[in-house]
Amino acid sequence: MRGPRPLGVVIKLGTSSIVDEKTHEPLLSILTSIVETAVKLRKDGHRVIIVSSGAIGVGLRRMDLEKRPKHLSKLQALAAIGQCRLMSLWDSLFTHLMQPIAQILLTRNDIADRSRYLNAQRTFNELLDMGVIPIVNENDTLAVSEIKFGDNDTLSAITAGMVHADLLFLMTDVDCLYDKNPRTHPDAHPIEVVEDIGSLVADVSTAGSSLGTGGMSTKIVAARLATSAGVTTVITRSSNPGNIVKIVKHIQASRSPPSLVTKVNQTTTAAAAAAEGNSERSPQAAAEQEASQTYTAAGGFTPSSPTAPVQNKIPLHTRFLPSPHPVRDRYFWILHGLRPHGTLYIDQGAYKALVGKAGLLPVGVVGVEGNFAQQEAVRLCVVDRRRKKREEGAQDGEEEKQGEEGEDGDKLWEGEPREVGRALSNYSSVEIARIKGRQSVEVERILGYADSEYVAQRESISFFDSFSRPATPVREMQD
Repeated sequence: MRGPRPLGVVIKLGTSSIVDEKTHEPLLSILTSIVETAVKLRKDGHRVIIVSSGAIGVGLRRMDLEKRPKHLSKLQALAAIGQCRLMSLWDSLFTHLMQPIAQILLTRNDIADRSRYLNAQRTFNELLDMGVIPIVNENDTLAVSEIKFGDNDTLSAITAGMVHADLLFLMTDVDCLYDKNPRTHPDAHPIEVVEDIGSLVADVSTAGSSLGTGGMSTKIVAARLATSAGVTTVITRSSNPGNIVKIVKHIQASRSPPSLVTKVNQTTTAAAAAAEGNSERSPQAAAEQEASQTYTAAGGFTPSSPTAPVQNKIPLHTRFLPSPHPVRDRYFWILHGLRPHGTLYIDQGAYKALVGKAGLLPVGVVGVEGNFAQQEAVRLCVVDRRRKKREEGAQDGEEEKQGEEGEDGDKLWEGEPREVGRALSNYSSVEIARIKGRQSVEVERILGYADSEYVAQRESISFFDSFSRPATPVREMQD
């Protein structure tokens, strides 16, 4: 009988999980446990990547400094010092278990270029095929604000999307998300399954450490990014890395793929197992019945019957279910690999045409913002086109030219813009400002040339996930 399908697992560790916030000493107990966990996952056949912060924190210890400096040049110098020590530490720990590792340092520029993005993707896949565990960090020595990911939560989500991972673990100092701050509200309830991040109501007051740059809010942003690429995202406590193996086995044991686990099919499979009878149940089905639970109105949970034993409890965690319509490969790169340099405002008709797989024509563009060149990324925002009044004395059927100024300068739209995606523009911002609202046949007359009839080709346009799924701030049923 074929065993469970191996999974691609990305584990992100923040600085607070690697070094002590005050003394900057490496947290060897946690690091050793992470190494043991990663090797255990590898032996189970999974493909493992670790995204590790901590270079600056280790650099502070090496140079015997108490506080993180504010000047960029000093931070970059400490990152250069600490990264060597950090990788030496990882290599030493993994060597005890005969596990080869590799270092990969990235900046946003490395993935903004399509060829470099594909090269990085191929390198990851080759290392994983060789049984190597890549250890990824942002190249803080070279990165400046314009080319930084911002935090390693975002970097880990982009890495997970790049390699088509199944699971992303965001390790933190709490067990999971709560609807309120559990430190100040004893009645706070854990949020263990999130199906729609847009409707999530959770406490995000947990800030990053004094050494790191992230916090709970950045993890939710990373979860949004990763789930849009089809990656199940888990937030759990970093001080118990062994929980990762238990959660992975919990997901693998499900009769449905990780991306399709729902309360409905969990309840159904548990009931079906019960109907088959104790004597003929498989071990997995027996576990499903033992673990089946009913939800209380308050958001807690109780065993499904007074006599039902509670065994093999799943560690407390928050799982963000992936989008049923993931964005991958080139479309993922357009959305998350590129930094937008401007904004195109399009009307509702243009948006409907784009959803129907048509390209973006100049007539559908009602506004442009920012300065960008050809083939640079831009935001796409849907707005309502302003209805222009006919000039006095104009002949029937003749309206003001779309390119002429409206009542509010050159603004041809109204209402609140709604960002729906990103695109690679065929024309610069200056060129689009001249041809917006015009027919494609007019482009050559206006500009003196026509590189394309489209402002953006359809294959160069990617939309954010617009499917809405309800949040589930209750204890998750075991599979």
